[in-house]
Amino acid sequence: MIEKQKRQSDGVRSTGAGRAGALPRNVEKIADLELEQLNRRTLSERIGDRLVALAGTGAFAALHLVWFAVWILINHGGIDGVPAFDPYPFNLLTMVVSLEAIFITIGVLISQNRMARQADRRAHLDLQINLLAEQESTATLRLLGRIAERLGLEPEQAVQKEQATLEAETDIKALVTELDKKLP
Repeated sequence: MIEKQKRQSDGVRSTGAGRAGALPRNVEKIADLELEQLNRRTLSERIGDRLVALAGTGAFAALHLVWFAVWILINHGGIDGVPAFDPYPFNLLTMVVSLEAIFITIGVLISQNRMARQADRRAHLDLQINLLAEQESTATLRLLGRIAERLGLEPEQAVQKEQATLEAETDIKALVTELDKKLP
């Protein structure tokens, strides 16, 4: 924890304030959130992720190619001295491959469910941040308007109309309703 705080403060000192200083902090926060999510996985999610990571490799495909070729060669009598144990149509091979496909599919579904929950969480976080940014922008515009008014600055007519629109708080429900009507 102390090392993390030192890295963050070093990043602020070396890059200065503002965006450049916020970048290392933001990257660190995102990395921490990702690590927290990985550590929160259940045992079945860990197994599913590992299974999917293993099954999604070229080595896994190559191993299966060799396995099937050897199996077929043995059971067609292509290797002298090795008796056939699963003659054509290779019922045992079909059963083993079917069982393997079932477990791989379950692993994929477990991983996809976890990733979907994580994507939903990120979407909710994005929405919250966007709403906060919109509220902060609205408050900033209102403050700037009051400052300009106090200084006796009169904005142009077109700017006044746009400013009034931007200073109004966004009605999220109305916006969602409008999007639902317009989007396919």
